[in-house]
Amino acid sequence: MTVGIVSEPGRDANEFMFLTPDDEKLKTGEFVYYTAPVEVEAEDGGTKIEEQKIYARVTDREECRGYPDEFMADPEVNPKEVAKKLGISSEDMERYRITAKIIGFYDQRLNDFTNPRIVPQAGTPIELAPDDDLERFLTNVGEDVASANVGDLLHRAPGQVNIKMPVDNFTATHLSILASTGSGKSYTCSVIAEELMRPDSRAALLVLDPHGEYHTLKDIETMDEFHGKDGYSPEVKIWKPDDIKVRISELTFPDLLSSLDQPTDAQEPILREAWNRLSQDEYITSEQLINECHRVGEENDSMASAEALDWRIEKAFRRDLFHHSRHLSLDELLNPGQCSILQLDTVGKRDQQMLVNVLFRKIYRERVNYEKGRESKLDFPVFAILEEGHRFAPASDDARSLPILRTILSEGRKFGFGVGVISQRPSKIDDDVLSQCKTQVIMQIQNPNDQDAIRRAVERVGEDLLGELPGLTPGQAIIAGDSVNTPFLCRIRERLTAHGAESLKTSQRWRDSWKKNSQTPDKVVDPDQEEGAEDREEFL
Repeated sequence: MTVGIVSEPGRDANEFMFLTPDDEKLKTGEFVYYTAPVEVEAEDGGTKIEEQKIYARVTDREECRGYPDEFMADPEVNPKEVAKKLGISSEDMERYRITAKIIGFYDQRLNDFTNPRIVPQAGTPIELAPDDDLERFLTNVGEDVASANVGDLLHRAPGQVNIKMPVDNFTATHLSILASTGSGKSYTCSVIAEELMRPDSRAALLVLDPHGEYHTLKDIETMDEFHGKDGYSPEVKIWKPDDIKVRISELTFPDLLSSLDQPTDAQEPILREAWNRLSQDEYITSEQLINECHRVGEENDSMASAEALDWRIEKAFRRDLFHHSRHLSLDELLNPGQCSILQLDTVGKRDQQMLVNVLFRKIYRERVNYEKGRESKLDFPVFAILEEGHRFAPASDDARSLPILRTILSEGRKFGFGVGVISQRPSKIDDDVLSQCKTQVIMQIQNPNDQDAIRRAVERVGEDLLGELPGLTPGQAIIAGDSVNTPFLCRIRERLTAHGAESLKTSQRWRDSWKKNSQTPDKVVDPDQEEGAEDREEFL
């Protein structure tokens, strides 16, 4: 379908402009193409010239001809009616100048777009990109590749161009979902979790859930869409806060130091020596550590400093997170076809960070051991989702979980440990962590600082698409990065399971609470018997 004619080159080498009378189909982000002869690789190893579709993305639109101002002097009169009265045809009155950025032709050998650096000449017809082409070329999904159906192309009718992301890619190279509160980031994350539990993927999925929003994924277990013909049936396990423990012996000495209230310079070497003596024990209690500190203090004639550690140790290990024997067993927590949800809604921020530090370190160590041929409890890849990612990898560099996340995000690809970082404040996430998330789903972002953080971290998203961020509505997203061949706007599909993070209906809660309280028997009072009734009657 021809939608316009090239008029002139654009501002840079990869842009061109064309004119169109149609304002409806050509919004910013839409895809078009033109044809041109291109040198491609031949079967014999040489090259040949072949006519190719060269795709481009609309980046700007401006009106270059419209109705004169006089036609719109009366807002109650349609300008087309004015033109008709004057005998002027209104069919060709409005024209728009469209700017498009060249993406390139699709190279079957590379499974990606190749930019031929050929700007179309003036007069070249511009066609609307076919739905089938976009569905095949926008992402790197082949016939034998597990894919996640996340939605459809925003500029086309719902369901017209389905968007499927390659699971192997974004789970290995890490994923970020960034959006303002209420824009649909948790909803989108749940859509991806649903896709990962389908028979084509059967992921070993771990979800860190600070707000208790993901429990509805439990419905997956009973839904036919997630069951395989070979008997596959996904399992969703939910760990409540009381079930989530870190065994004291799993801590490193830096972990121990960060858990205690500022030991003095004199106390630290005592604590270190005592910890080293106990480090080979599988079960360590606070009493054991205190006693060992006392022994070290006696040996070094520093008993006062050793005894001053007592209350610090007792206070640290009194927290619900720590236990001398219980912990999260990797055998129970992680298995292919299992989604494990750790509900952390009543766990403090400091303990959430310590949990991620210890748990992710264990997972990473086991994955490294397996890939290096050593004994390991995890002979399969793992994908972990971190809701409220800025809590665990803050830009302020003060979280105990940050060092292990930096390591996993930079090296986890080699060892089969992928991470999905979800946040409404990208500007508060550590730059190294954010930049290592090679697939991005970016939803409505209005805060300028957050927009700047995205610009720094996401290299392939053009300014034209980033300019769309404030105007996106809930459920709309820019998808960019290594899992797609070019950035585009997507409409996230509806969830199959119920959404567990709906906003509270405040006014309804107020009405229900008022009704409940007003009908309580001990609050129902006969006006004539109410205390002060006689005085009121006299006053009236």
